[in-house]
Amino acid sequence: MPNESVLPATIDDLQRALLQHAYIADRGLATSLFLALKLGRPLLLEGEPGVGKTEAAKAMAAVLGGELIRLQCYEGIDASQALYAWDYPRQLMHLRYLEAQGEAFSETELYASRFLLKRPLLQALEGEDETPRVLLIDEIDRSDDEFEAFLLEILADFQITIPELGVVRAQTRPLVILTSNRTRALHDALTRRCLYCWIDYPDFDAELAIVQARAPRAAELLARQATGFVQALRAEELYKRPGVAETLDWVQALVALDQTALEEEWIQATLGVLLKDQADLAHISDGAWQGLWAGIRSR
Repeated sequence: MPNESVLPATIDDLQRALLQHAYIADRGLATSLFLALKLGRPLLLEGEPGVGKTEAAKAMAAVLGGELIRLQCYEGIDASQALYAWDYPRQLMHLRYLEAQGEAFSETELYASRFLLKRPLLQALEGEDETPRVLLIDEIDRSDDEFEAFLLEILADFQITIPELGVVRAQTRPLVILTSNRTRALHDALTRRCLYCWIDYPDFDAELAIVQARAPRAAELLARQATGFVQALRAEELYKRPGVAETLDWVQALVALDQTALEEEWIQATLGVLLKDQADLAHISDGAWQGLWAGIRSR
């Protein structure tokens, strides 16, 4: 767990600290993050893509003034990508050097820590100083059952066993945040080891506040109209609804086009910033966006 001296004293303090780094957390999320810090427990954040799960980990690293160590999960990921691998070329060169010198070698020497390539999980556990570390295990739902099982020792005891070296224990526990887009259900063995928080799409006021914090160059009218449009867009029958990340991308794109308010020409021209599926784009481009825009203008 990070040094107590760098921890926010209250949930309100944590919310204010996150806001200073342009991250707006509601009371539920702030409470979950606060408890993860205080209790030294991993935190599982679930929600639709683009609602700010990964950004929460980045913001916490900034608040703590520490290092963000990110492990991006994918199908087929294993220990060699997540934990460690042996530097075989260096080991081979060392063997050849010993042979050239006529010296004997032992397996213990061959598997010394200097030949170890440290991946994100081992980097997070092995920090020797008290610099706060945030370990982000991103999109855990993209990995497979075997990798989930592999993580259990780390999540429960903040340690890992390397056969050639023994048990590696964290001297200072990192803050561990796992994220999931819920493309598949996670196993109970993993979720029981974590605190849990579901991050939903924000309401209009919350999303507007996020836009104003993250895109300060946007005119107030543009920020309000764009936020309202995206809120209405999420109510449509879409395969992939735009997240807050897409709202921010859209507003920043409109600012780059020197827009201070929404205009029909640019709505239609920039829908590809919001919608990332061809069927969704065809549906909204085929006149649906005009009805949404009419509703926004009439407010």
